[in-house]
Amino acid sequence: MLDQYATTLTFIALGAIFAYSFYAVLIAGQLSLGQAGFASLAAFSGASLAPSGADVGEVPALLIAVVIGMSVGALAAVVLGLPTMHLRGVFLAIATLGFAEAVRVVLLNQEWTGGAQGLGVPRVLTVGMAWMALALVAYWFWRMGRSRYGRALEAIREDELAARSMGIDVGRHRLAAFVTAGAVAGLYGVLYAYYVRLIAPGDFDFTAAVEGLVTAVVGGSTMFLGPLLGSGFQTIVPEVQRAVGVEAGWIRPFLAGLLLLVVILFLPGGLASLIPRRTRMPSGADDDTAGLAGRRHPAAGEPVVTLAGLGKEYGGVHAVRGVDLEIRAGEVVGLIGPNGAGKTTLVNMISGLVPPSTGSATVLGTAIGSTPVHRIAAAGVSRTFQHSKLFNRLSALENVLVGAHLVSRPTFLRRLLWLPSARRDERAALRQAARCLERVGLTSLAATRAEALSYGDQRRLEIARALASDPSLLILDEPAAGMNHVEAAQLSQLIRSLAQDGLTILFIEHNVGMVLQTCSRVVVLNFGEVIASGAPEAIAADPAVIEAYLGSADDDVDGGLLAEGTRADATPAEDAPPDAVLNLRPGDAGSLDTPDTSPREAT
Repeated sequence: MLDQYATTLTFIALGAIFAYSFYAVLIAGQLSLGQAGFASLAAFSGASLAPSGADVGEVPALLIAVVIGMSVGALAAVVLGLPTMHLRGVFLAIATLGFAEAVRVVLLNQEWTGGAQGLGVPRVLTVGMAWMALALVAYWFWRMGRSRYGRALEAIREDELAARSMGIDVGRHRLAAFVTAGAVAGLYGVLYAYYVRLIAPGDFDFTAAVEGLVTAVVGGSTMFLGPLLGSGFQTIVPEVQRAVGVEAGWIRPFLAGLLLLVVILFLPGGLASLIPRRTRMPSGADDDTAGLAGRRHPAAGEPVVTLAGLGKEYGGVHAVRGVDLEIRAGEVVGLIGPNGAGKTTLVNMISGLVPPSTGSATVLGTAIGSTPVHRIAAAGVSRTFQHSKLFNRLSALENVLVGAHLVSRPTFLRRLLWLPSARRDERAALRQAARCLERVGLTSLAATRAEALSYGDQRRLEIARALASDPSLLILDEPAAGMNHVEAAQLSQLIRSLAQDGLTILFIEHNVGMVLQTCSRVVVLNFGEVIASGAPEAIAADPAVIEAYLGSADDDVDGGLLAEGTRADATPAEDAPPDAVLNLRPGDAGSLDTPDTSPREAT
């Protein structure tokens, strides 16, 4: 029975291996069609350079060809990846497709490849060898999935900007994924060559690339089993077609296209998304933190942020100009101002997302300007965003695990070898994430996808993710947006408790009452300039601040600045139970103020 279906089973395995080469970049959010070019280079190089079976034996010859092919595929991926890694989406797909077509044309015109006639290769591969190779590839991606490296790739796929702010070097991770894709495509090319006996450049054309991509997308890029599921489906369809006596050649591509459309519309995660992801919660009995990297925090009173004449200009429009500001360790600094005042632009410069046009800035000893975002995050800066930037298809716990990227240790290679140290380090990262979820009151929602959380819970999850990196400076951009006064009071209580732990906090907020109640110092921006800085009581009575908000210095402060927030002298106990910490539930809504969405502060 096995011999009867050996060909079908072999092509399922080969198709899955090829699909894994697409899966390797899809999990990092890359759309590449260059794998056909990697596979063709590997197939012809391996078949031509490997010794013949008569000299070393058929199986050793195949193994040598595999090593050559995977090396050639990986090297080709580096050559193509370095100049194209800055491309995204369809632009990357077009560039990589052009590479694959160029390789096909070049090989078609070479004598050593046999040209259009092809190159003869002995059949060495058996169904058992094919499935053994598939098992090794699947094992690689399985062990990668729960590692720090695997989580980083998933974070890049979901939101690249948020991943950078978590300290992930996006360029290096994307290139690593591209090299993995090249090596896996090279493995496929060699195995294919040693099974079909005759290979030609046309075997690795545009159609082959599209079929590999469709197989990976249909199977799904959210779980390592996706390529195998997709290949099984794609290979069995024509077999069923022949079994029922339908020989029309157009049916398979028609069904493939139809299935791809259905998956995109109704099952974006592919067939693998039907398999639930298991969320692991750490044991409460073990509180070991040895797997976390230590971070030195500045002593109380040390400068954390130093800005001198900082400014940002967009085509002649000054979003921020001449800002001089110093933030010291242990402070809670509120940044307020009318819409369009330049608040978000200023914190974007402090966190490295936007380079300043003028002036200088130093954050935790790191000069701001040309320093990449992930290095500023590594210095100890963590932040949330004005508009929530979560990794929507990951659970709440997985989101916070990504936040712990900088303080957790690499585990992927050790996971491949099942070393006990890898398991210890993963448990330490899990406990760190669980503690951060508990800090913001989201433990019960750890297994819930981020996209399924209420708006208030999403804001709290962003804070938990930012805390997971054990930052020295925490930047919160409108954390109370969408919260009512009770929830805002609970958030204020959380921020003060974090400050008591020694964390330095800079946050933007439109709820002026909450800012005055929470902060040790308040900085007011208007039209990109600092118009006031000082203690909350002084800011509340400052005529310039009142005029910026109300248009007249004669308006009453308590009836104006504090009307939409909690009173400056209010305590959390007046609005919420003392043990309630951000106890939001799904369905909570309501905005305290209009979010800061002026084009002046767009990044």
